[in-house]
Amino acid sequence: MDSNSLYYSLELVAGNGHTLSVEQRTALQTSLVILKKNYKFHRVLFWGKILGVKHDYFIAQGRGEDEMQDKKNLYSSNCMDWFLLPPATDSMIEEVSAAAKGRFIGDPSFVYEHAEIRRQGEKDEERVVTKVKEESRLAVAVHQIDEEVSVVPRGAFVKSPHGLVKINRSFGGLSFSEAGKLDNFLHFSKPKNLKKKSILEMGDLNPAIDFLDVLSDDIPKGSWSIQLECASQVCVLRSLLWLGLTFYHVPMTPQHGYIYFGNGTKNLDLPFML
Repeated sequence: MDSNSLYYSLELVAGNGHTLSVEQRTALQTSLVILKKNYKFHRVLFWGKILGVKHDYFIAQGRGEDEMQDKKNLYSSNCMDWFLLPPATDSMIEEVSAAAKGRFIGDPSFVYEHAEIRRQGEKDEERVVTKVKEESRLAVAVHQIDEEVSVVPRGAFVKSPHGLVKINRSFGGLSFSEAGKLDNFLHFSKPKNLKKKSILEMGDLNPAIDFLDVLSDDIPKGSWSIQLECASQVCVLRSLLWLGLTFYHVPMTPQHGYIYFGNGTKNLDLPFML
């Protein structure tokens, strides 16, 4: 959610049972402005909070000219001092999935270790130890949540002929009837299902705004919960795959955003719960 409307936005997603203290909100309001200036971001979002055993991680996301490509994630434990997260590479994701288990500790320098015995023949064995820092695990968790469950309303962003993704300044919000349908909400990440659509299906789409995957195509079906809250004035979506991800949109206005409050682990039991 945009740092400029942090106080207002947090009230709209308070139904998930998580919020920030007055001290944390005040610190964020100041530090995110400084962050934007120091890194020369076009805008800064408060991404959320990943809960740890000893300390929690507050996550901010800076956006550049291209809203999808020019993204940098930063973390803090006190809402004031921010540190840049490394980009999540394929090798880093593999190492984290192999070594990092359980809750986050809350210490970026904490090292997870995983030992594996690999057989090279009938008698030869090799002991392979994988070591991963918690900072790398944090970077992977933020990357995966963004890739799988970041949400925007249809029409909130436009793609120029040059491929730049920018905020649609003429977006006035979805209507109340549109806000009740998952078809009108999109994943804000590189599309995967769009390429699988037939020519007939693509003919009904506007390439300027329909360049992302719709939530209704997600597998398994039922991985999203959608409600109207605040006297039916706010549309709220919650992910059941990444418990803690909450998206809000005020119909008939351009106001929307998402935030994550959780332990940073995926709900792998979801297919058995539906």
